[in-house]
Amino acid sequence: MDSIRQQKSARLIQKDLAEIFLLEGKNWFPNAMITVTQVRISPDMSIARVYLSLFAIKDKESLLQDISIRTNEIRKHLGNRIGKQVRIIPELKFFIDDSLDYMEKIDKALKQ
Repeated sequence: MDSIRQQKSARLIQKDLAEIFLLEGKNWFPNAMITVTQVRISPDMSIARVYLSLFAIKDKESLLQDISIRTNEIRKHLGNRIGKQVRIIPELKFFIDDSLDYMEKIDKALKQ
């Protein structure tokens, strides 16, 4: 169970990362729509696991690698936004959130 502090930090990071991907993502990753679905932060606030939904792209793994390459740049933008609100800017780890794909598969199976 996450503490209240972890939950507040995770929501703050999720909101600001979503804005970063909205504003800068069109330059970094053209023709891709990236949504930050969830952020889980470690108890010591040093690592944030960021789950992304990737739309309008065929090769999600290569896009995830491109995002991982830009992790330091994304973290710097995040630090500029939340640097006064948190003690340390967490290290970002990106993962693909495939829960929507899973729900679609279940929905198709139920309709058949």
